[in-house]
Amino acid sequence: MHELPVTEKILDIIVAHAQKNQVQKVVSVNLKVGELSDLEDEWIQHYFDYLAKDSVAEGAKLVIERVPVVMRCNGCTNSFQVDIKEMKEIQCPDCDSKDYTLVSGKDYYIKNMEVI
Repeated sequence: MHELPVTEKILDIIVAHAQKNQVQKVVSVNLKVGELSDLEDEWIQHYFDYLAKDSVAEGAKLVIERVPVVMRCNGCTNSFQVDIKEMKEIQCPDCDSKDYTLVSGKDYYIKNMEVI
């Protein structure tokens, strides 16, 4: 159910951008969503369809691209991608350190929109 407030924020941004740029209709919205995010694509679209009724974004298709998990080693500063199935055994592929910081994978944002 946490998709609802996230989807509301996304729609608010879309509508504000559309008004600012005198957009008549939003056709599609490309979203990037991190693999560690527990947001479900199906529910985001479902809530979006419901919330966007009678707005410039009504009927718009969400195209959701998953962003991989990327860590940065605190020892050698190497950035590396992590398979979410192997999250318990993370170590830097360059120096074998297990001291790292999450760079991406939990975030979500609007990449772009197709409008008319």
